[in-house]
Amino acid sequence: MFNQPMLFLFILLVIGLIAKNQSLIIAVGCLMVIKIIGLESKILPTVGSKGINWGVTIITIAVLVPIATGDIGFKQLLEAVKSIYAWIALGAGIAVALIAKNGLTLLAEDPHITTALVFGTIIAVALFNGVAVGPLIGAGIAYLAMQVVKLFSS
Repeated sequence: MFNQPMLFLFILLVIGLIAKNQSLIIAVGCLMVIKIIGLESKILPTVGSKGINWGVTIITIAVLVPIATGDIGFKQLLEAVKSIYAWIALGAGIAVALIAKNGLTLLAEDPHITTALVFGTIIAVALFNGVAVGPLIGAGIAYLAMQVVKLFSS
């Protein structure tokens, strides 16, 4: 029961507790419980392959809640487009979504890069109070950087 993955998860749990990072604590705790009760072979492959998409869906739902509650409507949208900051935010949203699109491919195809991205995300979440959207955006940024390196190394 106490093997390398559990030791690694335990260390991450301790880091989460020291950093007081609730998201990391809950995520690691859930994974440890799944492993302890012996459901890892049934649950973890599905979560591993579909979890990012589920997470993106949950984040999208959370972002759309103000529309569903009526806090944001057409009036606010029309007022927002009058602001230069709204146009900057619109452009940033488009850029991030396009960058992340390539990140999904990179995460799915390259386990070596995935490991580094996940570890970078863990460090950012645990030590710098980051938010765990990092692997997807990070993968997209890494993909772009790799394309630049390829361009100049050819």
